Amino acid sequence: MILPIYVYGHPVLRKKAVEVNMEKDELKQLVADMFETMYHANGVGLAAPQVGKSLRMFVIDSAPFQELYPNEEVRKLAFINPVITKRFGEEYPFNEGCLSLPDIHEDVYRPASIEITYLTEDLEEKQETLSGCVARIIQHEYDHIEGKVFTDHLTSLKKMILKRKLTDIASGKVKPSYKVAKN
Repeated sequence: MILPIYVYGHPVLRKKAVEVNMEKDELKQLVADMFETMYHANGVGLAAPQVGKSLRMFVIDSAPFQELYPNEEVRKLAFINPVITKRFGEEYPFNEGCLSLPDIHEDVYRPASIEITYLTEDLEEKQETLSGCVARIIQHEYDHIEGKVFTDHLTSLKKMILKRKLTDIASGKVKPSYKVAKN
């Protein structure tokens, strides 16, 4: 089922999410709905707060970046109760966008690599070291479960320049091509 996406200005996006504690079948359904919603909106990642659920989980699929990064393995994963235990490597800029901030794209600096522990949708514990665009997507989605959005990483000047666009999103003046929740 395609879920509405919550956009900038909604309080759920600013809350630190709580750990997932639900039945396996319910969890699998939410993961499936999140993937379906993400694909419908042409995203590469989607966190539970973006669909109105203040839960520590997100889904990613790096396939759309395969052409840009042909040497990277495509990863389609669900992360339940993830913890980034280490961020390392040179910080580099990447032009990020977000389904909760439609029509805004800015360069954000993030470390090249991460170590992360998480549960899969089958509740299997995993620990991985990831780099490149997959690490980038994960860090972006991880911010959502921490109550942050990518514009929080921008300079004060950039934020000032974007203030009008952010206000328009929060007041419902921006109409993306996908279903959004009312603020």
